[in-house]
Amino acid sequence: MKPELLSAHEITSALDGGYWRVSVIDETESTQNLLRTSNPKPGDLITTEYQSQGRGRLGRSFSAQKSTALLFSFYLAPKCERNNWGFLPLLVGMSVANSLIKITGDSNFKCKWPNDILFNEKKIAGLLVETLDDGVIVGVGINVSTTQEQLPVAHASSIFLETGKQLNRNILLAEILAGLTPLLVEWETGSNISSLIAAYSRLSATLGQNVQIELPGGKQLGGIATRIDSSGALVLDSGELVTVGDVVHLTSKLD
Repeated sequence: MKPELLSAHEITSALDGGYWRVSVIDETESTQNLLRTSNPKPGDLITTEYQSQGRGRLGRSFSAQKSTALLFSFYLAPKCERNNWGFLPLLVGMSVANSLIKITGDSNFKCKWPNDILFNEKKIAGLLVETLDDGVIVGVGINVSTTQEQLPVAHASSIFLETGKQLNRNILLAEILAGLTPLLVEWETGSNISSLIAAYSRLSATLGQNVQIELPGGKQLGGIATRIDSSGALVLDSGELVTVGDVVHLTSKLD
């Protein structure tokens, strides 16, 4: 089946309100870099059919065949303390996972702290969050119709491979943005962070796991991932807070 083309009109017409301003381009080196150099305003979003130099966390590359993935970046200026911005990738991950569950009817989409979406431990999507002046640029890459031959690494997968469903990327992006908007409002007010932590925890593939964490500089930590705190940090059973690092799940989730 030939994938549908991305359409700014189709995406924005499915959204209530005018906060998100969506631009669609056929090809770019990186939506993250393009948005960074465009003097963005909160709510600006760029999505593309193909990016030649897509980036993931920690300087890694993110590659996908043209029109097989949903690739987009958007700019936000959070109205809360900067030391709480670590919760932002969790909010975006929640919205992506919830949208996939809603559209596919499959509850196996889970959030891996802090930046991935998994389906039965296979990576379906990844997030990249970078600061820019008084705000942040959030990049998202989701493998939508990627085939087995097109996967860049063995531990990755796609929505199509795992569910057999061919999703319309315009509908998926609109659903993600519609779900993210109220989460951002609730987070910025800070009035009920415990409910956001509880909602994320229900979607977490990491909590309850015996994990190994690769920290910048080569240091490693290990332990049971027990909870998320209000800043978005991962709390281990030792009491140690982890704010950045690559997480490896060593065992199946504990009861």
